[in-house]
Amino acid sequence: AELPPPYTAIASPDASGVPVINCRVCQSLINLDGKLHQHVVKCTVCNEATPIKNPPAGKKYVRCQCNCLLICKDTSRKIGCPRPNCRRIITLGPVMLIPEEQPAQPALPVQPDGTRVVCGHCGNTFLWMELRFNTLAKCPHCKKISSVGSALPRRRCCAYITIGMICIFIGVGLTVGTQDFARRFHATYVSWAIAYLLGLICLIRACYWGAIKVSYPEHSFA
Repeated sequence: AELPPPYTAIASPDASGVPVINCRVCQSLINLDGKLHQHVVKCTVCNEATPIKNPPAGKKYVRCQCNCLLICKDTSRKIGCPRPNCRRIITLGPVMLIPEEQPAQPALPVQPDGTRVVCGHCGNTFLWMELRFNTLAKCPHCKKISSVGSALPRRRCCAYITIGMICIFIGVGLTVGTQDFARRFHATYVSWAIAYLLGLICLIRACYWGAIKVSYPEHSFA
């Protein structure tokens, strides 16, 4: 669908002095006597509407392919023809603003939400899209994992050391306290092994978090 061409408010009067306008569909003359207060008039030949004034504020005219004149919001993108024998869905293009009506403004640069981070492995800077620190990040340059900020690895290291030492102390306590019992029931050795194994795993994880590289934020856009 296309927008109707520009309309003149009132056409020149005919020989009898009565204002008339051409129908925008069949080009027949339409008598405007007593109708100048209206926005649109109806043709007596083809029964289609023709605008004689600019649309109300915030509205625009759209003519369907079936010649039905529609009035819709100037921000509308789709409009349906109400005629039962048409029912066409009209897709409208974007509204173009006249430069005199809307002065041009310089476009502001769009800044991404995220944090610029200096990789702890290769030293390159990359954009980390998380809005919080103390997370793990993968550098797109060297493909290695590092921690954004030092709080997370320090906290994890301390937690794993504490849990690991507790498990080892429990294992030592079981070893000392259940030696005689273990000689009779060999399944007790399993509990010793589980306690020592959990303690060893926690200490290994503590070493991992203690040795992990740390990447520090350079500048935050958020």
